[in-house]
Amino acid sequence: MNQALTTRRSNKQPLAEPVEQPQYLTFRLGGETYALEILHIKEIIEYGGLTEVPLMPRFVRGVINLRGAVVPVIDLAVRFGRPATEIGRRTCIVIVEIEFGEQWYDLGVIVDAVDEVLELPNEQIEPAPSFGARLRAEFIRGMGKIGGRFVIVLSLEHALSIDEMAELAGSEGQQDN
Repeated sequence: MNQALTTRRSNKQPLAEPVEQPQYLTFRLGGETYALEILHIKEIIEYGGLTEVPLMPRFVRGVINLRGAVVPVIDLAVRFGRPATEIGRRTCIVIVEIEFGEQWYDLGVIVDAVDEVLELPNEQIEPAPSFGARLRAEFIRGMGKIGGRFVIVLSLEHALSIDEMAELAGSEGQQDN
């Protein structure tokens, strides 16, 4: 067996590396289907164990203990300007990694249900519509075409911008005074 490996490696022909298609996790939120690039997803956990934190903005539902680390949990529906997510039996928390400055942070995102991981070539992602979307344009990276239907491909760095959420938290705190 080792000899076969050695023979292959000594062969002067380059091995063709398969080109990987970008993979996305699709999930549902408020009747819409969304997608996040899988590279940002750390894990998916069952909803629960949430501790509410006083004086936080409405979109921060609380924090969870994830293997000893305190992880804030964002209600994506509220972040998108909609009513709070109703917790059901398929509600999950998707743990995503967000870069802020030169560090990476974990954030939990509440979703109604996780659907699947799928490959979505860039050619199947159309530009975001300039009007009619129920989300801020910068939250949408594009519209993915999957089997005759569209999914909203989110721009994670905008939808979960730590800078913007901190600014919103500060302004909500000032309004309460």
